[in-house]
Amino acid sequence: MPAPLVACLDLEGVLVPEIWINVAAKTGIEELRRTTRDEPDYDRLMRARLAILEREHLTLADIQAVIATIRPLEGAGQFLDWLRARMPVIILSDTFSEFAQPLMAQLGYPCLFCNSLTLDAAGRIRDYALRIADGKRKAVTALKLLNFHVLAAGDSYNDTTMLDEADAGVLFRPPDNVIRDFPQFPVTRTYDELRVALERAAGARAEE
Repeated sequence: MPAPLVACLDLEGVLVPEIWINVAAKTGIEELRRTTRDEPDYDRLMRARLAILEREHLTLADIQAVIATIRPLEGAGQFLDWLRARMPVIILSDTFSEFAQPLMAQLGYPCLFCNSLTLDAAGRIRDYALRIADGKRKAVTALKLLNFHVLAAGDSYNDTTMLDEADAGVLFRPPDNVIRDFPQFPVTRTYDELRVALERAAGARAEE
């Protein structure tokens, strides 16, 4: 009997727009446009973001006001409904619980594993806390130990350990630099293409 399937998806860039790019657009702070699609070192990226927020006197409430205007990517809800009808789905994201809830509500509250923020009394973001280091890869490893066959999709450098650890990993709308650095992963550009890639991976598992 083949192992049951589970899908692990990144959030930003796969189901919703990049939060920090939207913050950059709203505030005019171009430095905040840099994301995990550009910077492989997540701690370096977040330290730079925290320094910018401090310099510009931006609070969690300022960022949440931008998040309240964000809608899922076109077709994301339908794709997620399609996938959840076929297998359990877990969102593995390096976003923060303080950012994610309005977006989760729009997606029907899928299961989300993410990180958290440290705030001061004035609502300023002072630090961030990873739920666990390299959490995306370790979540996939744990699911495999539970005898799941894991399918994964992401778009950025911080997804690549998850894709590599999964039984089948797929890139979705990645930038050219990620494609160049990780040519082993198939690339999809639309939700229809992603459906086909996941169905193909599921079919290959069934034939094992």
